Amino acid sequence: MESINHLKAKKVVVATGGGFDPLHKGHIRLLKEAKKLGDVLVVMLNSDEQLIKKKGATFYPSEKERKEIIESIKYVDKVIIDPGKDATCEEAMKLIKPNILAKGGDRKPGNMPEVELSVCKKLGCQIVYNVGGGKVQSSSWLLKRIKEEKLLQK
Repeated sequence: MESINHLKAKKVVVATGGGFDPLHKGHIRLLKEAKKLGDVLVVMLNSDEQLIKKKGATFYPSEKERKEIIESIKYVDKVIIDPGKDATCEEAMKLIKPNILAKGGDRKPGNMPEVELSVCKKLGCQIVYNVGGGKVQSSSWLLKRIKEEKLLQK
């Protein structure tokens, strides 16, 4: 994978972020449409620590496995694991300095984390909402369904 500085020389950098744990069709739609917004798509991947803090566990064995899976998707140019402590990817945004932040169907004006809005404002980064369409799937929904099905099998 190329360095972020080398990628930035290629024009408009789009960033999107999340846990992608587990990966689903909504994520693919987000990545596909986010790539169309610029020249380079960088995915800011939540660390295992961030996901465990947010959801209590991870689906995939490690952030390295999730990173490798996301890197293999043709729309993605670069994946970085967010070095921050919370799940907003603001530390990764400060490193990348994207031109555009692509947000999926679960985010709209008015329900964005204040810290992300603040970082975007400081960086002069445009926020594009509802990239990839409305919320069609959720990692949390998938995990809940798996838990429910396991309970029914007992």
